[in-house]
Amino acid sequence: MTNNRITDHPVLGKLENQTPVKFTFDGTTYTGFEGDTIASALLANGIRQLRVHEETGAPRAIYCNIGHCFECRVTVDDTDGVRACMTTIRENMKVDSGKLQAVPFKSKPEEWPRTYAEFEKSSKKDGVPHV
Repeated sequence: MTNNRITDHPVLGKLENQTPVKFTFDGTTYTGFEGDTIASALLANGIRQLRVHEETGAPRAIYCNIGHCFECRVTVDDTDGVRACMTTIRENMKVDSGKLQAVPFKSKPEEWPRTYAEFEKSSKKDGVPHV
């Protein structure tokens, strides 16, 4: 385990007697400590990249670390879009990095439906709604 962890905090003092928790990230087993978020456990293990940008594939990492920006989305136990900075690790948790996803809006904003009725009309094929 890479030791990128603060063990002697200026305010909290020495951080000792922590309970280890095993989890996997992209198929590799890592150890964090009880109470760690996915983000903090990965950072302590030297992992910086959590996902890739939906459209460009550029690497993305933790940004705000307080749950506002959604840059740290990962897949946890087959559930997509979980924020790593807000989710506490559990024993044997399976975490996968965020993969390239479909872009929700390929059209220009001026082409987007302005009302639900416009959306419903534009989403019908053969007169049947396909939402």
